[in-house]
Amino acid sequence: MITQPPADVLDAFECGGVPVRLEGGKGGTWRVGDVVLKPVEFAPETRWRAEALAAVTESAEFRIARPLRTGGGSWIAGEGADGPNSSGGNPSRSPASAQGWEASRLVLGRPDTSRPDDAVRAGIAFHQAIAHLPRPEFLDLRTDPWAVGDRVAWEELPPDASATARRLLDPLLAARRPVELTAQAVHGDLPGNVLFAPGQPPAVIDWAVYWRPPSWAAAVAVADALCWYKAVPGLIDRWAHLPEWRQMLIRALVYRIVTHDLAGHWTPDQVSAYQPAIAAVLS
Repeated sequence: MITQPPADVLDAFECGGVPVRLEGGKGGTWRVGDVVLKPVEFAPETRWRAEALAAVTESAEFRIARPLRTGGGSWIAGEGADGPNSSGGNPSRSPASAQGWEASRLVLGRPDTSRPDDAVRAGIAFHQAIAHLPRPEFLDLRTDPWAVGDRVAWEELPPDASATARRLLDPLLAARRPVELTAQAVHGDLPGNVLFAPGQPPAVIDWAVYWRPPSWAAAVAVADALCWYKAVPGLIDRWAHLPEWRQMLIRALVYRIVTHDLAGHWTPDQVSAYQPAIAAVLS
């Protein structure tokens, strides 16, 4: 059970007021005034991401949720803030608060998954702003289902999936071909993590860090929109100018299917959500 941030965490980030739970995410994010706090899932990623975001310059195309340091200068407060990482890169195996809490400045806006094109555009602008970043070492330590799904999609691990997942994966794997694209740090979970507010650029939040071509990150957003947010296949064609687009879409679907297979169980509705998207990508 994820509880609200304790008093020592509020003090560390110099927050005043009563924590209010925010909707969305994993249910563990809280607002205190103009500060947003959430449990740290993987401390090396939190520290790297905060350092990177602290130096990002916003533009007319995107905003970010600016990370906050504690009064003592740390990016993490609370239990485990200065201790070793205990999750082995797999946050699902340890309590959400075991590694402390991170904070960022509140940004105005709400997600709108009916606007996939705008989410992709915001992601492209964000990726241009972070293209200079070096590859983070923590990526090699992650072993959570999302990291495994990503590696399977890029042929860094063999597929080891359930029979249900294999029926979805097999046509995608048969169509997968080698690509030569430059990788960089990207956001691998854009659709629900782009906030829209009247008169302001979209805000990119909750950066899920991967080291892949930017067109792959766009493909994940498009694949999610097709599977879960009622997008029509024409969305695929609108972004067909992106590099190796069909191959990126194939990898995006493999990534999501393998991750789902590892992290949850299949229902008939979930299987049927993937089937039209697979058919549209392979047509």
